[in-house]
Amino acid sequence: MTVRRNARTHERGTALAEFAVVLTASMLIIVGIIDFGRGLYTYHLVSNAARLASRYASVRGSACSSPGCPVTQAALQTYVRGLYPELNASGLAVTPTWTTGNGCAGTPFKSPGCNVSVQVTYTVTFSALRGLPTFNLPMSSTSQMIISL
Repeated sequence: MTVRRNARTHERGTALAEFAVVLTASMLIIVGIIDFGRGLYTYHLVSNAARLASRYASVRGSACSSPGCPVTQAALQTYVRGLYPELNASGLAVTPTWTTGNGCAGTPFKSPGCNVSVQVTYTVTFSALRGLPTFNLPMSSTSQMIISL
């Protein structure tokens, strides 16, 4: 006598196992999308910080009569760190460079007509889930303007 078993009896629990696999893969993809979006947002902040810092330095040259003129590297770094408190201040580096331009006259190169170039660097750490490997992605942006004051 042969016992005939129902085909559904052998497939018991497979839906739960498949759901676990699909859920795990889906969650990893969603977390990856969130981390990628966070990295893109941080790159936008870094590039905007470089642009704002070069503008800040271009209007605070040696001809500026306001307090804090001419601007220094420490003042620029403080300014940029104040713009974006959501970034880790210790990982944010601001490096200004003053060079000669077409109408530049002045030894420290901070007079009107000189060029100011500001490079902002920041390292993003991607680590959305604990236990997964993390990696760092250095981001850098440079902006250059001519000193007007």
